[in-house]
Amino acid sequence: MELARDWPIAFPSSAVLLVMGTRWTRPGPFLLVLLCYGQLLSWIRTADDRKFDQFYSETEAKLFLQFYEQTAQVVFNQFMEASWNYVTNITKPNREEMLNKEMERSQFMLYFGTRARLFNIHHFQDPVVKRMLSKLQNIGKAALPKDELLEYNKLLAYMETAYSMGQVCMSEGPCVTLESDLEEIMATSRDEKELLWAWQGWHDAVGRQLRPIFGRYVYLSNKAASLNGYDDMGDMWRAVYESETLEDDLEDLFEELKPLYLNLHAYVRRSLYRHYGPDIIDLRGPIPAHLLGNMWAQSWVKILDLVLPYPKKPPEDITKIMKGQHWKPDKMFQEADTFFTSLGLISIPNEFWKNSMLEKPTDGREVECHASAWNFFKDNDFRIKKCTEVTIEDLLSIFHQMGHIQYFLQYQNRSILFRAGANPAFQEAVGLVISLSASSHKYLLNRGLLSHQHQDPEEEINFMMGIALEKIAFIPFSYLIDLFRWRVFDGTIQKDAYNQEWWNLRLKYQGLCPPIPRSEEDFDPGAKFHVSANVPYIRYFLSLLLQFQFHEALCKASGHSGPLHHCNIYNSKIAGDILENVLKLGSSRPWPEVLKKLTGKSKVSSKALMTYFKPLLNWLVNENVQQGEVLGWPDFTCSFEGRNINKVDFLATRLKPDRANFGQWLLLVLSCLLFLIVLGLAARLYFLEKESPNQDSKAPANQAYFLGRPMEPSMVARGQWILLGLCFILLICSICLIVWIITQQNSNLLWEMD
Repeated sequence: MELARDWPIAFPSSAVLLVMGTRWTRPGPFLLVLLCYGQLLSWIRTADDRKFDQFYSETEAKLFLQFYEQTAQVVFNQFMEASWNYVTNITKPNREEMLNKEMERSQFMLYFGTRARLFNIHHFQDPVVKRMLSKLQNIGKAALPKDELLEYNKLLAYMETAYSMGQVCMSEGPCVTLESDLEEIMATSRDEKELLWAWQGWHDAVGRQLRPIFGRYVYLSNKAASLNGYDDMGDMWRAVYESETLEDDLEDLFEELKPLYLNLHAYVRRSLYRHYGPDIIDLRGPIPAHLLGNMWAQSWVKILDLVLPYPKKPPEDITKIMKGQHWKPDKMFQEADTFFTSLGLISIPNEFWKNSMLEKPTDGREVECHASAWNFFKDNDFRIKKCTEVTIEDLLSIFHQMGHIQYFLQYQNRSILFRAGANPAFQEAVGLVISLSASSHKYLLNRGLLSHQHQDPEEEINFMMGIALEKIAFIPFSYLIDLFRWRVFDGTIQKDAYNQEWWNLRLKYQGLCPPIPRSEEDFDPGAKFHVSANVPYIRYFLSLLLQFQFHEALCKASGHSGPLHHCNIYNSKIAGDILENVLKLGSSRPWPEVLKKLTGKSKVSSKALMTYFKPLLNWLVNENVQQGEVLGWPDFTCSFEGRNINKVDFLATRLKPDRANFGQWLLLVLSCLLFLIVLGLAARLYFLEKESPNQDSKAPANQAYFLGRPMEPSMVARGQWILLGLCFILLICSICLIVWIITQQNSNLLWEMD
């Protein structure tokens, strides 16, 4: 690659001028030169601080950043290509190539990040330069020593691969994967035992693989964060939001949304009670996590048929309509592209269609199916990886992913350091705000995916219930995923209580319990992709709120009047202009400024979301009052042992502790009686044998006595040995049984103390 400019690095203490090579075809050796050369700069700074600061001026900083731009695109592109090759064809050689490119990228970031820290940005005047250097100074995991960095990269690759290749095997039959197979069972089955099989199978298959290594992952993550100047990895993840009050703000937002979630939870619990009965559902307790239509209970939309407010007016089956119209994955992506271009935004480049993986390959390759959008840091090279199925859910997911691509397209001319969303939640919210319009009755009717021209009030409540099961049900889950990991990173949650604390949080925030007893051998958070793939999750909680703020602002700009859930911004060039001006900024400005530019407000707010769902909330409150529902799950505990926390193992049976205790004491008494019987039998044998010669002096000479009876001497000898052996065996068995019972008593005592 030809560099537009050589990057001279001068030594202030001498007249030496070093010019690095102008052609770079193999970054590995080049990076080693950078790293070795970098060691001299630290010595120079120590030798002459004043001259060093003069050299590291704002002008030199701009040249330094220019050099970074020219080289970073090559390094990042090569890493993205290697990563793409691996996740779309999971093989050992592809994995090794990805790890090699990851090391090269880390070396690159280490060099430029440590150099960026030498600039004293507090004295600089240009806010753009200060912001760019500030971003570059955070080098992430590249700060780790080389051996630990390699270990960390291998851990991350193993964790993500364990998830991607996870399978659940039937007792008699083939093994099934998450995509399509297990997800289909969770979505469509109404057999509690089948749902339990799928839920337990996936959580055991994936989570237990991650359990032994997660502690090491936490240690290395925290070390990387510490080397970047943060308290722990949670602190480093939060820093990207540039807010000192982030945690308090998040808790306040959750509390504002809590009444909406509690009313939905109570209503859904009652509906599940009608279907599954009191043996499965407690009307005052949490909901078993396997009954909500989704492996992680983050979306409940697949059980809409069980909870529909007005069952006599079911919504049209859009998936069935799509299949009847012969929709294909390509058409679904084209539909999303058409929506964005209707707003006057950029159309997807041709390279996208050629390079993306829009369907699961049929050539036998192992792939990672989790949907994601990719920026390759190369002109017009943006891709999506998704194993698309023809469903309305996948169509809306495509709108979401295409929102990422639109963001990439809009900020591609910015500095690489600014090629990101204003914050991670903005990146997610762009596609989500479009999906709100795409799921509206007006849009679906216009696209030929609905036939009913109008919705009556009951049909509207049914429609909003479907949206709520996707959006409102997601509120606590999107919050607690990172709440859990932050507490793991800061040490609040210890290694020996990962799973217990996971379910404590799910009970507290979601009102869910595991459907079967769980233990610390399990690691149920690892059954979620973003945990196994090391992806921060709080972005999804914030994007849930931001999408409705964006939606409200864009609807107002487009001239919409009426309920917010009726709005469809399709074809609104005014809304498109507002969105374009925001997306082009990337992360070049602090996100509160960007938010204010779009919505007129600089803070994340729950008001727009509450406005959108106000008709449904009123209906839910009225329905729950009529049914006498209890909001929440008062006085109910479901710690990590699940619904059978108060039971213990006794002779391969789960019993309550008092019954197990009684059984153990009964066995102890019987064992002691057996012991005494053996001793009594031995004593009787001894005394009878001692007395037998005197019992009958007239007995024939060829006879002997055994247990008081005359018999042949050979028979007596055989009987004595048999009886002796039986006594010995019974004695050993009774001693072992007594020892086992005492051990069980002690273990139960320790269990109760725990």
